[in-house]
Amino acid sequence: MGHKSVLLICGDYMEDYEAMVPFQALQAYGLTVHAVCPGKKVGDLCRTAIHQDSGHQTFSEIRGHNFVLNATFDEVEASSYDGLVLPGGRAPEYLAHNASVVVLVTKFSDVGKPITSICHSQLILAAAGALKGRKCTAYPPVGPTLVAAGAHWVQPESLATIVVDGNLISAPTYFGHREFIHHFVKALGGTITGSNKKILFLCGDYMEDYEVAVPFQSLQALGCHVDAVCPEKKAGDICPTAVHDFEGDQTYSEKPGHDFVLTATYDDLDASSYDALVIPGGRSPEYLALNESVITMVKHFMETKKPVASICHGQLILAAAGVLKGRKCTAYPAVKLNVVLSGATWLEPDPIDRCYTDGNLVTGAAWPGHPQFISQLMALLGIQVSF
Repeated sequence: MGHKSVLLICGDYMEDYEAMVPFQALQAYGLTVHAVCPGKKVGDLCRTAIHQDSGHQTFSEIRGHNFVLNATFDEVEASSYDGLVLPGGRAPEYLAHNASVVVLVTKFSDVGKPITSICHSQLILAAAGALKGRKCTAYPPVGPTLVAAGAHWVQPESLATIVVDGNLISAPTYFGHREFIHHFVKALGGTITGSNKKILFLCGDYMEDYEVAVPFQSLQALGCHVDAVCPEKKAGDICPTAVHDFEGDQTYSEKPGHDFVLTATYDDLDASSYDALVIPGGRSPEYLALNESVITMVKHFMETKKPVASICHGQLILAAAGVLKGRKCTAYPAVKLNVVLSGATWLEPDPIDRCYTDGNLVTGAAWPGHPQFISQLMALLGIQVSF
């Protein structure tokens, strides 16, 4: 069916995951994704917000990453794209009042192109008159507005609920990304093969927020069974994450990220039952590299030549495990010394989103490289998305 292109409409304080996960996942699957914001141009930033349940009567908000736009809003035409992605967060509250946004969204709706809408972004669809007579869910407080807009409101049974009505795919939060993105790929005519894989994520406190969530949910959306474990923690426990960003300082800045929920218990782990290992970066690898059981597990994956994908500071663990000798490897530049001293051939991450595959090993330098990082791991696993 040929190449597919998707438009993502952004705004300041859109929800961090709800923008970046579909943006990078869809690129990893081979689609072109353009991210635009009214009043901004290619290269400009949108600030994001981290929304999550922190035990209060409504969600909490803290600053997320800075999201870089890769297209100019005033130059896009709906006819050039096969589908539309609307992230949630607070941005839709004002984007729904922007006439140019409403006109653009209406063009997608009128011709029945696939549209994904999550969290609060259904407000934009309501403003565009695109919900009358349509089944739709959203973050629950948005419900009354959607009813007033003529939608058939579907109360979400959980924050991972998905509702599909023709070309419209709606969800209440990023917890539904697995099915949300999967259905969007299908709506675009995509076919996923080879995804009957079982993949393990090695997590720890203050791993980088994007570097765990984006590949984790991207692989889930393909249909893979994905587990996340952390030493001394069990299924249902939380790992706090860190937002590492590039903001003009001599090194990356750090802010608190989402709380990441583990799906399996470390002490019950049978590493031999998994087809691949993913090691997120951030600060957790600094101490995980000192854990003997972690070292043993990493050695198992490397010695059995199963795919291993490691990003940013995750290569500290590979270096400590002594598995890099004679291998070609990149990492966050500050980790270069560890990589070289471990006997690896250093591959410069230039530009910073460049990733490399050497045998069973995929390495990357930082989260901007996720599309390459995920697609190269998919290639090792034999997973394909075709259109």
